[in-house]
Amino acid sequence: MILKPQDIFIMLKLVVWDGSEWSYPALSHELYMSASEVHAGVKRAVAARLMDMHRKIPIKSNLLEFLIHGVKYAYPPDRGGITRGIPTSYAAQPLREVITQPDEPPPVWPDLEGQVRGYEFSPLYSSVPHACKVDPKLYELLALVDAIRDGRARERKIAIKEIQSRIS
Repeated sequence: MILKPQDIFIMLKLVVWDGSEWSYPALSHELYMSASEVHAGVKRAVAARLMDMHRKIPIKSNLLEFLIHGVKYAYPPDRGGITRGIPTSYAAQPLREVITQPDEPPPVWPDLEGQVRGYEFSPLYSSVPHACKVDPKLYELLALVDAIRDGRARERKIAIKEIQSRIS
């Protein structure tokens, strides 16, 4: 069984919920995914040892290891042209305050309602921008993952430190 990018999206939402009781319909509603997609993603995460299904929580140490060492190789982002969207990676919180912003357009997840013009940066899953509009903690985690996926060495180092502090 091969992990898909949306499986990481699901695991990060469960990290944000921090052990709270959850159901497939609730998770699918929060992530703008079908319940069957969520169920399949959880099943793959369990098979990859990223989730303990008995306790219904992510195995944080394994998830962190994958985020730090595997996500940039497994899910490199596609970059596109200039578009309107939601800032990610170094252009979003919490890195925006730490990283000096270059003069070039920032990376953005394409979104018709986005307020920032930048270069298109593919999210882990198509509904990421929608889910992040209503969940700032999830937004920060996904922006940090994007910095790991495609950031420069300094950005990756800071993103890894930030994601470790949020997940541990």
